[in-house]
Amino acid sequence: MASKAKARAKSKAKGQDDIALENFHAGCEIVSRHPIIAPLLDHADLLRREGTPFPRDGLAKACRSGIVWCNPKVRAEPGEWARALAHCLLHLGMGHFAEKEDPICWNIACDCVAEKFLADLKLGRPLRAGTLPAGISDEEKLYRRLREDGVKPEYIGFGTAGENTQDMVFDENGENGENGGFGGLGAHYCWPRPRKPVNWTAVFAAGLGMAVRSAVNAAAGRDERLDRDERGKPKSMAARAKEWFISSYPLLGAIAAGFKLIEDPLVCQRMGIQVAAVSCGLSEIYMNPAAALSEEECRFVMAHEFLHAALRHDARHEWRDSYLWNVACDFVVNAWLTEMRLGERPEGVLYDEQFKGLSAEAVYDRIVTDMRAYRKLATLRGVGLGDILPGDGRWWERGGGADLDAFYRRALGQGLDYHQRESRGYLPEGLIEEIRALSHPPIPWDVELARWFDGLFAPLEKTRSYARPSRRQSSTPDIPRPNWIASQAALDGRTLGVVLDTSGSMERGLLATALGAVASYSVAREVPGVRVVFCDAAAYDQGYMRPEDIAGIVKVKGRGGTVLQPGIDLLDRADDFPEDAPVLIITDGYCDSRLVLRGREHAFLIPEGARLPFVPKGKVFRVRE
Repeated sequence: MASKAKARAKSKAKGQDDIALENFHAGCEIVSRHPIIAPLLDHADLLRREGTPFPRDGLAKACRSGIVWCNPKVRAEPGEWARALAHCLLHLGMGHFAEKEDPICWNIACDCVAEKFLADLKLGRPLRAGTLPAGISDEEKLYRRLREDGVKPEYIGFGTAGENTQDMVFDENGENGENGGFGGLGAHYCWPRPRKPVNWTAVFAAGLGMAVRSAVNAAAGRDERLDRDERGKPKSMAARAKEWFISSYPLLGAIAAGFKLIEDPLVCQRMGIQVAAVSCGLSEIYMNPAAALSEEECRFVMAHEFLHAALRHDARHEWRDSYLWNVACDFVVNAWLTEMRLGERPEGVLYDEQFKGLSAEAVYDRIVTDMRAYRKLATLRGVGLGDILPGDGRWWERGGGADLDAFYRRALGQGLDYHQRESRGYLPEGLIEEIRALSHPPIPWDVELARWFDGLFAPLEKTRSYARPSRRQSSTPDIPRPNWIASQAALDGRTLGVVLDTSGSMERGLLATALGAVASYSVAREVPGVRVVFCDAAAYDQGYMRPEDIAGIVKVKGRGGTVLQPGIDLLDRADDFPEDAPVLIITDGYCDSRLVLRGREHAFLIPEGARLPFVPKGKVFRVRE
């Protein structure tokens, strides 16, 4: 019989606990539907654990860190829970966590102001019968009055932690004092996880703005449900920022409309996303609610991620280190957005004035010279994690890749045209150039090399000469036919220097491809001779060679380590090599950490996956075999 009585008592207690928990969740739901308090609730942690040292009638306490500690043993109605939770959240939003000489009087003053605010809102059910005296609207004034005149009975009891207990916890360890009386959670408090600081007053101000908008919409006859999501809750900052792009910013409107917004904190925690990230292949943008961004900051961050996708930063990294490429793109995009004054740049976002006006490729070439320092920088996802989420490297082979790439190009190009036509805001010249460049396929390396030759060696003006007859002379021996030739004076000084890395790391295929291209373009541009210098551990002067002989007759020497500077110095000191003649350096990148060319026109020819150990001043052509 005793065991049955214990079982019934245990079952009854369990039923009461279930009801208490249901009422708690119902109170949370009431708060989450209120436009002013809901943003505060989104950034707070509600903890309801056994063993909490609360007084018998206490419901909740607010911690300065943003944690609201809830009493699991009390059985309150949903309206009472809503009032208690909203009260604690207002302590955070109204900036009540300020150090004062008399913390008890300050807590009482803040309780009165918060309760007056909630009474005017008619949110929830009051925890204490009675009304506050009139004229309570400022915590500082009431605090000074209580210090001067003493605490009157009508001001006591509006807190949420129970009789004679503070409901604001200042200490980071969860304690206000040595004992568990008028002050704190006791010594058994533990943090659930580290928290990023939140600007609570800014979040509260955003909630007030949301409420004003709702009131204006209601007065205008607009359906209030339009400002709520599919669950009936007020739309988040990120959701409103996305809608703003679609309705008011044509450059990125089509891109924003094609992306799915994910604001699940568990998903962001699992993926290691501190603020935001983007998946270009899935057309998803991830925003972590715990980042506590304002609406203006959300616009900046979302524009940042949209530009990553629209400018195809995920596909353009090619041979480069993916994280350093992400960092380089961040510097460029953030500089553009700052110049455009699009939203507000959050604190800690990558930004450096020295990279202003540079392309992502140029920034990458600079930061790889100090890889150790730049790897310590944090993207919007975190340190060591790129906010451009990696995708399947073979996505284009599944049939949808070409359509996706075409969508980004078309959406961004049409958005740019409409943005400029309607004068919707300033756009940096670098961003416009990149958008225009997306409409054209990339130029092959050999075409770029040919253009470089064209800029160096202008077409020669030829004259007729009977000294060298035309090849058609043999068909009509009785008719003299002159040939068109260039004058010897025009050919003098028309030469090119080639410094060739012949170390053991150079691949034979690269040598053949590079020398073949140099020979063919030299012949086509009527370069009579090319000065060739081999470099490994030392420099070997091969002298002048006819262009058509370079690829077939050259036999490389050495095959040791690589030092290119002696080869360049050899050309500079040579009396028979013109001072203004250009130099083409062919290497795999494993060479000197610094090269001095003394203002001479030069370029580098390297394999596609290689990089130079310094910031090049000349053009760089990457050979794709």
